[in-house]
Amino acid sequence: MDHQKINIGGLWSDDEVPVSPTGQYFNSSVLSISVLSVLESEIPIDDSPTLALLKDLFLPINPRFSSIMVEDKNGVKQWKKVDVKLQDHVNVPTFPQGKSPEFYDACLNDYLSKIALELFPQGRPLWSIHIFKYPTSNAAGSLVFKLHHALGDGFSLMGALLSCLKRCDDPALPLTFPNFQMKADLDDEKRSVYKCLTDTFSSVVNSASDFGWSLLKSSFLQDDRTPIRSGVEGVEFLPMNLITMSLSLDQIKEIKVNLGVTINDVLTGVIFLGTRLYMDATSQESKNGVSTALVLLNTRNIGGYTSVAEMIDASAAEKQWGNQFGFLHVSVPELNEKECPNPNQFVYKAQKIIKQKRESAGVFLTGRLLETVRKYRGPEATAQYIRSTLKNSSMTVSNMIGPLERMSLANHPIKGFYFMVVGVPQSLTITMVSYMNVVRIAVGMEKGLMDPQKYKSSVESAFHMIYKAAVKS
Repeated sequence: MDHQKINIGGLWSDDEVPVSPTGQYFNSSVLSISVLSVLESEIPIDDSPTLALLKDLFLPINPRFSSIMVEDKNGVKQWKKVDVKLQDHVNVPTFPQGKSPEFYDACLNDYLSKIALELFPQGRPLWSIHIFKYPTSNAAGSLVFKLHHALGDGFSLMGALLSCLKRCDDPALPLTFPNFQMKADLDDEKRSVYKCLTDTFSSVVNSASDFGWSLLKSSFLQDDRTPIRSGVEGVEFLPMNLITMSLSLDQIKEIKVNLGVTINDVLTGVIFLGTRLYMDATSQESKNGVSTALVLLNTRNIGGYTSVAEMIDASAAEKQWGNQFGFLHVSVPELNEKECPNPNQFVYKAQKIIKQKRESAGVFLTGRLLETVRKYRGPEATAQYIRSTLKNSSMTVSNMIGPLERMSLANHPIKGFYFMVVGVPQSLTITMVSYMNVVRIAVGMEKGLMDPQKYKSSVESAFHMIYKAAVKS
């Protein structure tokens, strides 16, 4: 292929624009966080149109894909547009031919671990693609996008990637998504003055409690060392194992309806119970060690989206290309003997804890604290605070909503996809995304600390336990 250089223009009036504060935190001397998005192809991958697709579809999405991060004379970081050498961003690894899918499963796992540890060169735009042209147990080939988190959060990056994809059944129609509109409280008008006052008082108390606990967890209090947390300094620079599993969205909805909770409550309950089952099977002594999950929360002021076009339009109005999220410190409930015969209690506990924290102002107060630290001590000090928040907890949990229809990229039908956040100073990271009525859970774990198959089996057992108990109840 011919060597290509391109410079996309027209979306910025100036050559340089400031990097958002969160973008600076995520690309600093103490943090470098990226997202791996893996698209699994149903057919062998033909990579001949790669450069043309990048030029015509990917780069025009946003100027940040053709920009680098630089500091001005005052030390303020800016996005500066540059010529993009496309071939520098495309990687096609080679492995022995004619091996089994299981052999290539291991090759892909090792390759993902390798690129997760690699830092982006600061002299070129912060993204790369990797074309894995070997058949694994899940796909005929895999396309991996590595995108630096400084470019945007999961919502904006998913919008960018999905805008390159088409529906398999009818490419002229847009991809659509489940509607996740929040239900209004129909009893708001009927609430008494007393109820309003007590709710306000409760919110103030919860906000102060959540913010204070978050401050302590970010500064002094560390989770216990357990089978899911080594506590090793620099864990983000150690190799990882990455496994995935699939759960039926229809079965998740059955649990949701029977228990009167949300889909997120169900998934969080499954993850928490599965994690405790794994800890119990691995070490009786630390099965109920202090473990905290950071549950990521989208803070955009949107009710929902139903197509990629609406997703991008809505998020553009909300300044899509920032990192608009907060995190909730959620204690993983302990595994008591009564939870095994009644696993639904884990779902109810997850619902209660997250609902209480969502209704407090803890996330807002934490955001104000970060802004204050940045103003008076600079972005590097703020990045260090965020790193301590991650390092002192046991795991991060995040989820996204994916398309309802089968999608394709350059006439390659996509059998499945998942994503993973890398560069996080934790031993365990869990992400979830829905696609074609299936929820794909990806688990990144410190290699040598955790048993991937045992953890996968524990989460799947937790799901079956909760489903059985919910359907019977």
